[in-house]
Amino acid sequence: MLKLTFLGTSAGVPTKQRNVTALAIECLNPFLPSSKQSHSNQNKKSRPWLLIDCGEGTQQQLLHTKLSLHQLAAICITHVHGDHCYGLPGLLASAAMSGRRDPLTLIAPKAIATLLDALKLTTELYLPFAIDFMAIEDLLSKEGALKGMVTLNLDKQHQLLIDIHPLSHRVSSHGFGITQHISRRLLNTDKLTAEGIPAGVLWGQLQQGKDVITDNGRQLRSSEYVSNDVQRTRVVVAGDNDTPDCLSAAVVDTDLLVHEATYTTDVLAKIQAKNPEFDPMHSSAYLVGRFAQDNGVKNLILTHFSARYQSFDNLDSSAPNMGHIRADAQSVYQGSLWLAADFAQYMVTGAADLADSKEHEHVQYLGDARDYEQ
Repeated sequence: MLKLTFLGTSAGVPTKQRNVTALAIECLNPFLPSSKQSHSNQNKKSRPWLLIDCGEGTQQQLLHTKLSLHQLAAICITHVHGDHCYGLPGLLASAAMSGRRDPLTLIAPKAIATLLDALKLTTELYLPFAIDFMAIEDLLSKEGALKGMVTLNLDKQHQLLIDIHPLSHRVSSHGFGITQHISRRLLNTDKLTAEGIPAGVLWGQLQQGKDVITDNGRQLRSSEYVSNDVQRTRVVVAGDNDTPDCLSAAVVDTDLLVHEATYTTDVLAKIQAKNPEFDPMHSSAYLVGRFAQDNGVKNLILTHFSARYQSFDNLDSSAPNMGHIRADAQSVYQGSLWLAADFAQYMVTGAADLADSKEHEHVQYLGDARDYEQ
């Protein structure tokens, strides 16, 4: 399962209700013993998380959540515009001051490395942990199946695959496909019981993949009593982008798409008509909704809203607000739609967990992260 916490949902500049872009994705393993009763009680060390973009003030937003910089596994930066990366140096500095020593993966454009080098030189920024920097340009230049791919092994049974997709914006921008695989061995206890093999140490050894010999000399092969089950959960998170079709391949078999919807159709048209020589190269809610509908995306979260849109939802109001964003998308999209707000949390559950469920039930709104502050 993947748990999303939106830390910033405003485009360009912060507002009183919204900070600039950042999204935390916790990688939860529901098969761990500590997580069987409550996912909120899962040991913090077993809850690695990713940060997608890091706008200014992201570390302040984190203080209102239970996320720890010590469990941050990777940071992915979609592009170099400031509302997506200006918070990165401060967050890294705070991680250092909090005692982090473990290496940190950073997937970003090459210019981000230049930015950090400049800050180290001019501000004496010191990081006591290694940055495993992966330049997006280098990852996309690889050939074959490795092109744009990063694998993070969180533990022996828990793996993340990150695939990178070029988008269309004023600067090079990218989307990230995040696919979580959790494998587990299922022991056929019915077969063992039917064969007169009592529960005990041998059962545990078989489940661990070991062949064993019973007290009466019978050899039992693990492969005959154990099957492998893999839970797959996938989300696609887009950076700034005016052409959602860039993600056509990425959204195949995805559980959720998170995409910017900076404007409504009418506002975007007015901006483009007012200054034909400048195109902001952002998507309207209509464009994203139409793409999601045409590509069979069942669950869609819109974010990165222009500061002109108020946070209330009232289609009848003359003031631009979330009601107008929602209506713009729903004029063409019939799937499950959410408009992100700062600190909104969503649980994304893979199909393997919901064999008898409907597609829209793969995503559930959990509430506001601040409601759980202690």
